[in-house]
Amino acid sequence: MALTLEAFLRAQYPWEIYKVRFVAACPEISILVFARSTRLISSIYRSAFKMVVFSKVTAALALSAIASAAAVPVQSPRKGFTVNQVTRTATRTKDVNLPGVYANALSKYGATVPANVQAAAVSGSAITTPEDGDIEYLTPVTIGGTTLNLDIDTGSADLWVFSDELPTSQQRGHAIYKTGSSGTKISGARWSISYGDGSGASGDVYKDTVTVGGVKATNQAVEAAKQISTQFVQDQNNDGLLGLAFSSINTVSPSPQTTFFDTVKSQLDEPLFAVTLKHNAPGTYDFGFIDKSKYTGSLVYTDVDSSQGFWSFTADSYKIGTSTKRSSVTGIADTGTTLLLLDDSIVAAYYKQVSGSRNNLSVGGYTFPCSATLPDFTVTIGGHDAVVPGKLINYAAVSTGSSTCYGGIQSNSGIGFSIFGDIFLKSQYVVFDSQGPRLGFAAQA
Repeated sequence: MALTLEAFLRAQYPWEIYKVRFVAACPEISILVFARSTRLISSIYRSAFKMVVFSKVTAALALSAIASAAAVPVQSPRKGFTVNQVTRTATRTKDVNLPGVYANALSKYGATVPANVQAAAVSGSAITTPEDGDIEYLTPVTIGGTTLNLDIDTGSADLWVFSDELPTSQQRGHAIYKTGSSGTKISGARWSISYGDGSGASGDVYKDTVTVGGVKATNQAVEAAKQISTQFVQDQNNDGLLGLAFSSINTVSPSPQTTFFDTVKSQLDEPLFAVTLKHNAPGTYDFGFIDKSKYTGSLVYTDVDSSQGFWSFTADSYKIGTSTKRSSVTGIADTGTTLLLLDDSIVAAYYKQVSGSRNNLSVGGYTFPCSATLPDFTVTIGGHDAVVPGKLINYAAVSTGSSTCYGGIQSNSGIGFSIFGDIFLKSQYVVFDSQGPRLGFAAQA
């Protein structure tokens, strides 16, 4: 039947015939669709009630089982889009609480924050204003009619923002989500987060339209802050967070909500996004496509274990300087964590090669003379050597003007897995592919 129908169409129309396969509830069926374009990319769905979306093609006609033709209106989304990070000018220079950064990373994954790290974070014993280190780079996101600058975080699954439900004094200096202008409140839904430095936020949940790079997610869950700690208020660069981990770990109760990526991935040619973070420069997020100009060599893929809701993978081995260790390293790719957190044995072995380094209890982490030469740190993933240059591991001076620097590699406090944060990611082009799922790695161009 299909061959006869195809022959009929080829005789009647000088157009290409494309077979588009979609999965109905039961059984599987195939249909023929023809269009004037020489390319057709179909989205595959597992429900008979979901629309088939064609990327960058206007479908001309769909055929019934008995070859009677009827026009089918379809959505024509873009192939993909790139979001450029921006540098936001705040009303004052941002100070960085180094042990607070470390404590937050540990508590995010349920690790016990060592007492000395907690004490250093609370006391502010190591607060610095980085001059040569990276400042904060954020991503513009439009919610309702307001554009906010958010931190994209592949280690969490919440989209939370500063809102007009906060006291007026806490709104100053931030772009504010206006809950009453376009959103619909989800009755009874709440969210709450807390971190190791004592910071936290909580509030109500709304459904609204969220736009990133021109792609819209309608009825997207937006977590509006109603209570927020001083630490967040003082960070006037940042208006909230956009989580891109798996929706299974969304914190909204009583019913977890889907992430922005899970909402829009059916609109994309490929259900993936790729991250290019930079040292001392804004990075990019590519949604729906892979930009070959941003990496060298070939992408190497590895399987992801998403059972805990994270982009977790296993590296085959690691190397400190030129010394290769055969032990594997399992960890999470997390754009929302600044540091590279590793097992104690790896951290101790690394700093053993750094002259003058020590585990500095007063500032809650490993430090060293700022003039020290740091070795590279490498993990091997499927034959690809992902190299973190030593200069990136020199994170910042422990205080403004100090000659002692804080390490970008710190202990994972025994949680049983590593956190591959920005210190690692700045050297790599990383593809987060929901099909598999899997991660792809290549050296940045």
